Amino acid sequence: MSFVWESSVLAIIAFGILYFLLNKYAFGPLFSVMEKRRELVLQQMNEAAQTREQAVSYVEEQKQALQTARKEALEIIEQSRQTSSKQTEQLIDQAKVEASRIKEEAVRDIQNEKNKAVEELRGELGAASVKIASKLLQKEVSSDPEQEALVDQYLKEVGGRS
Repeated sequence: MSFVWESSVLAIIAFGILYFLLNKYAFGPLFSVMEKRRELVLQQMNEAAQTREQAVSYVEEQKQALQTARKEALEIIEQSRQTSSKQTEQLIDQAKVEASRIKEEAVRDIQNEKNKAVEELRGELGAASVKIASKLLQKEVSSDPEQEALVDQYLKEVGGRS
């Protein structure tokens, strides 16, 4: 096998011409398309990163909003508990006041009934005393106002001792 210089030089010249033509007509548009594709991929990656950052910030905002809502709900529950206990205390106080008032009225009513009963008893006792005294003295005692006043005074004295 012999080495032919002429064919090597022709191959190098043909390769040079082919490289020149490819560089002028094929490599430029090919590299241009590849550069546009690279820029598109970089742009999409940047947009994805921005979208991810926005999603993360949105999730953080939602977490904060949820925490705020929970806090407000707990405050509302606490306020309702306090209001409920205040209303309960007010109702209990009102019930105590009402019970005390009813008890006082009952005590007054009992005292009034007792006084009426004592007065009736005194009246009956006075009449019985007059009858007994009249039988003992065997004379008729008239029931004039002066004698009734005397009996009433006696009953008051007797009532004051008991």
